[in-house]
Amino acid sequence: MRKIVVAVTGASGAIYPKLLLDKLQLIQNQWNELNLVVSDNAREIWKQELPEADFSQYPWKQFAKTDFNAPFASGSGQFDTMIVIPCSMGTLARIAGGISNDLVTRAADVILKERRRLICVIRETPYSLVHIKNMEAVTIAGGIICPATPSFYSKPQTPEEIAQTVVDRVIDLCGFQQETFRWGEF
Repeated sequence: MRKIVVAVTGASGAIYPKLLLDKLQLIQNQWNELNLVVSDNAREIWKQELPEADFSQYPWKQFAKTDFNAPFASGSGQFDTMIVIPCSMGTLARIAGGISNDLVTRAADVILKERRRLICVIRETPYSLVHIKNMEAVTIAGGIICPATPSFYSKPQTPEEIAQTVVDRVIDLCGFQQETFRWGEF
């Protein structure tokens, strides 16, 4: 069974972590522990973009961004997957530089040093050369950069369906089984 940490940082795109958390609830038979850490900026953006939703609706343990006693702040916690969704470029830069100044970046540092799965769902456009170099550094360190770039071959009709194409890709990158559109299965 798997142990997952989901980190939500302060980039636009609150719909992505909401849909991810909803999907993880649906497949909770494939993992046994999920912890959540949300930055202050992410909470503000969530309120702006999803005023009807609240992080408190989720049953998982949530940690403050400064709580270095969280189990995933150490390799001995044995969390095997971390998803940063959305991953702000500031967070990406700190991960790329090994700067563990909050729980999100410390947890990412732990995941990378333990050679476990880190998925950074970046949501920014356009990219500067600094962004690209930070993506390269995280990739070389073993992380996965998954831009929040939706696909359209499944013919999504609503903003939620469009965003779900990204979330489904993240679920696949985690190695979980799911029912979703697959290319060639028309």
